[in-house]
Amino acid sequence: MARTLRILGAPGPPARADASRNRELLLCTARRLVEELGVTGLSMDALAAEAGLGKGTVFRRFGSRAGLFAALLDEYERDFQTACLTGPPPLGPGADPVDRLVAFGHDRLRFTAERAHLIREANAQPAAANAPSAFSRLHLRVLLRATGVRGDVDVLAFNLHAALEAPLAYHVEGHLDGVPHVSAERLADGWTDLVRRVVGSGG
Repeated sequence: MARTLRILGAPGPPARADASRNRELLLCTARRLVEELGVTGLSMDALAAEAGLGKGTVFRRFGSRAGLFAALLDEYERDFQTACLTGPPPLGPGADPVDRLVAFGHDRLRFTAERAHLIREANAQPAAANAPSAFSRLHLRVLLRATGVRGDVDVLAFNLHAALEAPLAYHVEGHLDGVPHVSAERLADGWTDLVRRVVGSGG
């Protein structure tokens, strides 16, 4: 026979709801501070004061300043993945798979360039800074298969993903020694050329 356990003390869900509200408040405040003051203006003390919460609450939520920037990146990344999976074409479903591959790379490159300041502050190494790399490789495999491309799709996806990681290092570390400046437009054009050559539709 099932036993009914008597709940002692305050119920759990409200506490979790408070924690969730505090986290959302802190992230919204952090985004605003970055937009207004830049990354150097975002400290744990400044965030706590601006959000009206204790510094201990900030550290419990994120652990460190690097953890805070990692959380900000995660928010932006979820938006990007949602756009890939359910957003409008050509990034989202409904477009030709080759066009989707091109759009994916263009948006990934744009994401990297626009969020490089956050990646640097998260103290991430280039290989690890793109935390959702598993999603990227899976998405690339799906799109490559949809094009009907021949060859080892797993390796092709891995190599295409690596082509998006190189600009990540470029943006995160700055202009590397011996590497000439490459504009965002050239990087995007290079991705388009690479995709069309891989799928056999290059000129």
